[in-house]
Amino acid sequence: MTLPFGKNEFKSRTAKVRRRMGKQGVDLLLVSDPANIYWLTGAGDWSFYVPQFAIVTADDEEPMWIGRAMDAPGARLTVWMGPERVHAYPESYIQRTGVHASDYIGEFIARFGAKRVGYESDGYYFSPKSFVHLQRALPDATLVDCDLLVNWARAVKSEAELGYMRQAAAIVETAMRVAYDMIAPGVRQCDAVAEIYKAQIAPNGEFGGDITSLCPIILAGEMASTAHPMWTDEPFKNDQTVAIELGGSRRRYTSALARSLQLGGKPPQKLLDTAKAVEEGLEAVLAVAKAGVTGGEMHAAWQTVLSRYGLKKESRIGYAMGIGFPPDWGEHTVSLRAGETVAIEPDTTLHIILGMWMEDWGMEMSETVRLTPTGIECLTNFPRALHVK
Repeated sequence: MTLPFGKNEFKSRTAKVRRRMGKQGVDLLLVSDPANIYWLTGAGDWSFYVPQFAIVTADDEEPMWIGRAMDAPGARLTVWMGPERVHAYPESYIQRTGVHASDYIGEFIARFGAKRVGYESDGYYFSPKSFVHLQRALPDATLVDCDLLVNWARAVKSEAELGYMRQAAAIVETAMRVAYDMIAPGVRQCDAVAEIYKAQIAPNGEFGGDITSLCPIILAGEMASTAHPMWTDEPFKNDQTVAIELGGSRRRYTSALARSLQLGGKPPQKLLDTAKAVEEGLEAVLAVAKAGVTGGEMHAAWQTVLSRYGLKKESRIGYAMGIGFPPDWGEHTVSLRAGETVAIEPDTTLHIILGMWMEDWGMEMSETVRLTPTGIECLTNFPRALHVK
């Protein structure tokens, strides 16, 4: 199988992580986040539903992968390291009372004699039981919370990564055009989503797409008053406001796009006014966005516009994104909100999303961007104006 990146790029990633490990005094790191595992090793199969880790040691330029025996052949076919760097625990450890896969994994790690073992404390796929069993298997080691250590190392994208995100942006633009075509009074939400999924996976003849880490979000009518509703088999109705949030994924790299449309006749004035404020606010954020600014400064540009229109938004307006595995495509590092003071580095990629969820309706508008020293590269390219249909 063709690697998504060259071996030198993978080696540079491990080196970044090892430097960060040194700053935290860690001589072995257990990586459980599937996005981080993929970034470090290239292993991206659906194997994260059971315990699996990438293992980085302080004195080795190649990581290791350890996971379920059934999934080890897939890992050997996809990682950049040699097959001897892929390890498996037996099938007898799978969902069996009295034993846990982390018993085996902990015993495996103990062979390295590491005194300070880092782990990701807030990962979706690292359970409290897994942590307890690792503790028992490593009585002579100190477990050190290294949450987000790898995530921050991922923040700055290489040109190869940006290439995948540009392709992901092309995918999500295609999917959004399909959404605009499909959504109409009388069409069921599920039927529209089915066509959107097809466009996400088979967007064109040049390249295909991956499963997105967030399913298509359709906010129709009063369900647009909430941020993340699931679609139903209800038909769209005349005079409904519909917000759509979609992702495109290429080699697991995600670009996202949100837009809003109005079905039927003339949009209500409150929607027109809000859409005007949101588009103006987005332009203000994009105008100040560049490498070296903070999430707080970008949020302040948005808040200035919002205050002028007498509107309020409690949640953040964006976040870093890149690799995406279910259930989230955010990197859990950079956030665009008041009080954020960390300067954002060049070639960081952000999803700037301005969702306005009102009492019984709502709208969204977003772009995926790359920060440069002088401004932004807007990866997504789709008309922003409210679409009336």
